[in-house]
Parts: sequence; structure tokens; C-alpha cells
Amino acid sequence: MRVALFTEVYLPAVNGVVTHIKTLKEGLELLGHKVLIVAADSNVKKTQTSEDIVYCPAIKLEKLYGYDVASPISADRLKVIKDFHPDVIHIHNEFGIGLSGAIMAKLLKVPLVYTMHTMYDDYVYYVANNEHFREIVTSASHKYAKILATAATAITGPSKKVEDYFRRCGVDKPVTIIPNSVEVDVFDRESVDKAKTAEIRKSFGFDENDLVFCFCGRMGQEKNIETLLDFWAKNVKPDDGIKLLLIGGGPQLEEFTEYAQKLGVSDTVKFSGRVEHIDIPPYYAACDCYITASLTECHSISMMEGMATGMPVLTIWDELNADQIEEGVNGFFFHDADEMYNVMKKLRELPKEELQKLQKQARDTIVASGAQTIAEHLLKVYEQAIHDYDEKQMYKELNHSEKKAYQEENPELYALLIKPKPRRRVKVKAKRVTSEEKAQKKKAIKSLRARKIAARAISKNHKNAKRDGKPSNKNK
Repeated sequence: MRVALFTEVYLPAVNGVVTHIKTLKEGLELLGHKVLIVAADSNVKKTQTSEDIVYCPAIKLEKLYGYDVASPISADRLKVIKDFHPDVIHIHNEFGIGLSGAIMAKLLKVPLVYTMHTMYDDYVYYVANNEHFREIVTSASHKYAKILATAATAITGPSKKVEDYFRRCGVDKPVTIIPNSVEVDVFDRESVDKAKTAEIRKSFGFDENDLVFCFCGRMGQEKNIETLLDFWAKNVKPDDGIKLLLIGGGPQLEEFTEYAQKLGVSDTVKFSGRVEHIDIPPYYAACDCYITASLTECHSISMMEGMATGMPVLTIWDELNADQIEEGVNGFFFHDADEMYNVMKKLRELPKEELQKLQKQARDTIVASGAQTIAEHLLKVYEQAIHDYDEKQMYKELNHSEKKAYQEENPELYALLIKPKPRRRVKVKAKRVTSEEKAQKKKAIKSLRARKIAARAISKNHKNAKRDGKPSNKNK
């Protein structure tokens, strides 16, 4: 199968979406399939192809995570995709490149698969400064997501949150939930340089007997860092032997660092600042457990990488993501500061053998979801999308009587794939005009008419004066 993956961001940039696409590409290629990545790149001036990656000219939007955003229309890009002959086009973002993928799927008559990775409702504050504007942006983003979802033959997402989001957008198509995956070999505690790990622990002042929790992610409002610090400050004491390492850079890194100082937890909470993804494994290996209070994740890649490194997870309760952690097997939930502290104390007091058992179970959970596994899941989606798309195209070519027979013979398939959804009629209520508004309108029309008559008279007078060689009234 030939698969074109469209994304706004790809290597060398690193985030959850990039990791997902890289892992999917590797898995598909391991299974013998051909993959082409189509990505935005603000460093190129024209469309460039390097091996199996198409780099599309773009502009960088600093306020939007520094994403590169490309135009959805490009004749050069279309030619490259056309020459590739994709069986499926799979979009992973909703901006220029994502829209481009949707357009090309329609032009090339191939099925479109749409994966949503981001809950945009939780990021609206980056572009909207007040509540009213946020409502407008949220409403617009819902309508746009619905347009892409309607164009797609199949929709997938890493969490039930995606399905819930589409329902709020008015999309009733099935959403296939496919959990994310990570590079389990890279994030293997046993393969990490022990000297580097010890050096990292020492640099942050962690004692050999300390139980170190870590969080890795963008230091921004959406990660709920302030709540985590508030919960930490309420109960954790320096002599508990419990420490926290916050890994990552971001717009609020300085603000969170100052907030930790204000709360008086700087002795037990440390910030690493930005760490390149390639350097993350020894930081994870220097920690014992992963902790997060973020409620914006679909299926956190950082958390999964932590689990792959053998860290059981302590996470705030999130009903739609509850199936990602098995309580007491690979992690624990908390609802408030007291519950969080009690679990940390429990983990701190566990015998070494029990903690190691938890750590092994956490890694085993992730090993089961490697690159090949995620590729196999998505291949089933691709195959079904091709079947459904072909079925729709076949139906379009039938004559009226054949269509009627098809509907009678395949009522469920027709209802699922082909039957047009009823359009909602919107009644527009005529605005009631008051007698005062009518009088004002009449007066304005009368005034406008009078000005036009006066203008015509002046113009006529001026023309007559020029013809007779006399000065017009205008110049008297």
C-alpha cells in the first residue's frame, strides 16, 4: 500500500504528533508498505523532495507553538503527490498542510483518513484574549473540524476525548481509537548510560535514596503546572525524601520557576529548562515515577515514554483517559492534593522489589504498543476506508433504478456510507422595524434625493456657463 502522511510539523522538530508519525512510518515500512511524508518547512522557498519527505514552503507562526504553516494550494505539491499515486491520504493536522491533504484526496479520488491529535478548545487562549473572542474562535474551530471530518472517509484519534470532541462539533461518524506508541528501544532504562543518569541526579541535588517524580512537557498554561505545584506545596516536606523534576521549556518556564519559589518548594522542585528529545532518556532514567496534572492530553507521548523507561504514572483523574492507566498495575490516579501525597508516600515506603515490579509492569504496558502494532491497527483503518470509498464511488455510477435496488438490498450499508444527512432548516426571523426607524429612513432617502437634484442642477448650470462663455453661479 502507498500512504501519504500530511503534517504541519515533522523532524527535526519534536512533539507528540511528530513522534506518532515517525513511529507510524517506521511500522508501515517494516510491514513492506511505501510511505511519503508531506510537511511544512519555513526554511525552504519552493517545494523540495528529499527521499521520502516533501518539504513545503511555509511561514512560521511564533504565537502558535512556532508551527510552520503552508498554503493549502500548491501545483508543485499536487504534482509530487500525483506522481506518488497514493492509495490513501492521511492528515494529522488541521492547518494548511492538513487542508491541502483533504483537497488532494478529493482531486485524486482517493480516500482521506483524518487523525485528530489536539484538543483545540484547550488552546484557544493562545489566540483569543477575552471570553467573547474565545467563544467565537471555539465555534469557528468546531465548524472547521466538522468540514474536515465530513470530507474524511475515516476518522481516528488516540483517546475517547477525540470522539467526545467530534460529537460536540456535530460529527456523528464513527471514530476509531488507536493509542499512541513510542520508541521502546530508545526509552529503555537498561540501555541508558548509568554514569550520565547519576550525573543528572547529582546536578539537581537528588539524594540516592530520594524518590524522584518527573513531568516532561511544554511549560505552558495548558499543562496545568500551577495545580501540580499547588498540590505539591500543600503537603510535601523536604524531609519526605520526595522530589520533583519538571523537564521542558516554554513560554511560562520563568513564571513557574518564580511561582515555585513563592510557594517555598524550590528545595524539592527543580526545573531542567529545555532538553532536546534525543537527550531525554537519561533524564527519565534519573527519575523513578512520572507525574502529571494535565487535563488537555489525548494520549500523552511524554507519559508513555516515561512508562517505557519503567516509570509508573501518578496522574490526575481524567474520565475520558481513565483506560490508559490500570490502577495499581502501571500507575495511580489522584483527585486532590491529599490523595496525590498519600500515593507518593505509599510509593516512597514500598520495598525496593515492589517498586521495581511496578516499574517493569509500566514498561510492559508500552512494549505491547510498538511501531508495528500501531501500523497494523491503522492498516485495518486504511483497508476499510478504501473499501468504503470504492463503495461510494460505485454507487454514484449507478442509474436511478440500480440505486433504488442497492438501497433495498443494502439498507445498513447505505445508511452508514451513502445516505445524505438531512440538512437543518434555520428559520430567519425578520427584524421588526419601528415607526421611528421608518421615519428616519424616509427622511434620509428624501435628503439624499435632494442632494442629488442639487448636484445635477449645479453640474447643468456649470456646463451651460462654459458653453455660453459666462461664469457659472458656482464662481460668482
